[in-house]
Amino acid sequence: MEISVLGSGYVGTTIAACFADLGHDVTAIDIDEDIVSAINTGDAPIHEPGLDELVRTHAGENLTATTDYAAVPETEVTFMALSTPSKADGSIDTSIIESAATMLGEAIANKAEAHRVVVKSTVVPGTTEDVIAPLIAESSGGTLGEDFETGMNPEFLREGSAVADFRDPDKIVLGGETEGIQETMRTVFDPLVERIETSVVETGIREAEMIKYANNALLATKISAINEIGNVCKEYGVDAYEVADAVGLDHRIGRAFLDSGVGYGGSCFPKDVAALIATARDVEYDPSLLDAVVEVNEKQPRRMLGLLDDHVDVAGERVAVLGLSFKPGTDDIRESRAIPVIEGLQERGTEVVGYDPVATDEMRERFPDIQYAASAGEALEGAVAAMVVTDWDEFAALDDEFDRMADPVVVDGRRIVTRREGLVYEGLTW
Repeated sequence: MEISVLGSGYVGTTIAACFADLGHDVTAIDIDEDIVSAINTGDAPIHEPGLDELVRTHAGENLTATTDYAAVPETEVTFMALSTPSKADGSIDTSIIESAATMLGEAIANKAEAHRVVVKSTVVPGTTEDVIAPLIAESSGGTLGEDFETGMNPEFLREGSAVADFRDPDKIVLGGETEGIQETMRTVFDPLVERIETSVVETGIREAEMIKYANNALLATKISAINEIGNVCKEYGVDAYEVADAVGLDHRIGRAFLDSGVGYGGSCFPKDVAALIATARDVEYDPSLLDAVVEVNEKQPRRMLGLLDDHVDVAGERVAVLGLSFKPGTDDIRESRAIPVIEGLQERGTEVVGYDPVATDEMRERFPDIQYAASAGEALEGAVAAMVVTDWDEFAALDDEFDRMADPVVVDGRRIVTRREGLVYEGLTW
């Protein structure tokens, strides 16, 4: 099929490259000329394992990029993969996708045949039908159901494994109210469904919108629940991971997301839980459980800092923060648990030195005044303590590097460092 993808961030670039890999002809559309140029020269504009190879393979062939919305009517279906960031009250800001919907409508105004539009962005129930479709209708002068159709295809791509998640999904959700849009979405994903075994869920648009929020809210709840249990375990001297291993054998619970630690971050869980809370309050429902999920998650970095205080006064001292991205495999620092840890160290008058395999430049924009090391060993040199915030594999291999510390206190928020003689080791929840 001829597919256009609006937005070339984590989701947009990934699905554009993966659609091309399925054999479709894909045009990526973005307002950022640097991103467009990168894609056209075969370079992925984001750090994501496997994406560079896909972009390099298909760029100039069946994957092209442009800033011109005039390319939209040349395609059969458009996927909207625009950011929907959080407002101060937690509700989503749809201004970016609204602007794109208006430009899309203008682009298809004179198209002879009906155009299909699939929302990939994470939006609360009702957004596709009540916000995006009317904007397309107004700017195109067309009629929904005659000149264009809309659908919803939520994404479940984890940063750091987005390409793998696309290629082997747990499920594909196709939300639509007409057979036409459902058939279009089936055709897009047929080459993938023919390769792998997965569940294809065909449902309504609002149900598809809500499935994404429910999915992430339940995963975030699971993380906060095991963190709360882990906090109690620590008070009793119980190994929370051994508890989780046994609990995870229950098929109703499962082992995934039961590693207690410093909490979740990133672009999805915090934003989506906050949006669901805001949406609930809009209809005068008190989402007390979701409030508790957020409260526990915000508490974990403070607990890490409290454990540090139990061992050493860090005022005026050097402390290494190992791991700056919100999770391994990505350079994304959005809602990274390293941010409140660094802020807490700064409040204590600490000389902070950070290290991350890929996210240093991103964190430097957030904290330009702290030091950054080129390696974990360099960060640990002369430090009185190390705060391990992200579970990069290379941190599991650290050993002699800790001997370079002035005072070998290690507060491990991810259970990645191996306990040994000579280290004052403190796990967050065990």
